[in-house]
Amino acid sequence: MKLRLLAACLGIAALNAAAAERMVITVQHELKAARPAETITVPWAEVNRRLPGALLQQIAVRDANGRSLPYQVTNVAPQAKDPKGEGIAYGELIFQHDFASGEQSARFTVEKTGTVSPPFPTKVAARYVPERLDDFAWENDKIAHRTYGQALAAPAPPGSGKEVLVTSGVDIWFKRPSYPIIDRWYNKGHDHYHKDEGEGLDMYGVGRTRGAGGTGIWNGSQLFTSRNYSGWRVIANGPIRAVFELTYDTWDAGGVPVSEVKRFTVDAGRYFDTVESTFAFPGGQPLTVALGLNKKPAYPEQTPTVTAYRMPEVLAQWVRQRSAGDFGVAIILPGAQGYAADADNELVLAKAVSGRPLRYYLGAAASWSGEFPDAAAWQAYIKAEQARIASPVRVAIE
Repeated sequence: MKLRLLAACLGIAALNAAAAERMVITVQHELKAARPAETITVPWAEVNRRLPGALLQQIAVRDANGRSLPYQVTNVAPQAKDPKGEGIAYGELIFQHDFASGEQSARFTVEKTGTVSPPFPTKVAARYVPERLDDFAWENDKIAHRTYGQALAAPAPPGSGKEVLVTSGVDIWFKRPSYPIIDRWYNKGHDHYHKDEGEGLDMYGVGRTRGAGGTGIWNGSQLFTSRNYSGWRVIANGPIRAVFELTYDTWDAGGVPVSEVKRFTVDAGRYFDTVESTFAFPGGQPLTVALGLNKKPAYPEQTPTVTAYRMPEVLAQWVRQRSAGDFGVAIILPGAQGYAADADNELVLAKAVSGRPLRYYLGAAASWSGEFPDAAAWQAYIKAEQARIASPVRVAIE
């Protein structure tokens, strides 16, 4: 009897020990539609509370079938140091799940392993690009973008042949493979990415326009825009999510001094990036912010046909081209308050309060991706993305 009681106690102790090394996460949502590449974030403080001493390189994230999932642990945390090596100075645990159509709940476990988990393949990246003046570029496994710094805006020394472009617009690089291409395309010996040699190409024109989602201040008849970005900061950098900020120096918006900080969140598997623009300006009244799409985004040799769409809280385009493939561009702006246009840009408008982030979503895709054969498919994807934004997942920790 005593032996059986001892065995039972030992068994309970073993179960309790195992439970102490594992936490359960339940994720739910209201949509019945599929949600591929849904990003799930858990504050690391919750992980540390339930799995004391857990370290980013010694955990495993598993789905309900026990399959190990790629994960990321960010360093976005209020604690700057971890003097005891207890894993308290991390920010968030991030992983993804493909919700099938009709699947509205999924369970995951996070457990301490005691062994080292090797790094997962990188699907997102963001970086400053000194190889090409001071571009800043970012990508995931679907699409790539870049924008331009002060060096590009600086006057060209006599005889240098340096390119000069003053714009805070956003560029698009349409990529074919899922692997990263930024480093390869910026190789100076390979400086011909306007030609598709198997990995895609830069077939989008920005010039002095807003490009694919640049911002400005709209006074009802004129758009006032910043110059090229002046500062950058990478906050998180893959393998699943990249987060970075771009700073724009104060500019004159019709007599009002305005500055801006843009925070981009780039997730694997998605054609849309999340952006939060925080404007600073004097006075207590809001200003009208305009987000723009270049009216002539394709190169003339492609004899493009550009069709613009104004849908509820959406400004979108579909561009037909002669031979390079067609492409779509879109801005989703929850709370949009109208539309406008100037000589260069289609514009969608919203009110912004100084110091309060304005959130919106920038997307683009090429027809040869296989997912968007025509404008109707692109519009359907935009509407599905709107539904996802309006119905975020809920994360519960057991």
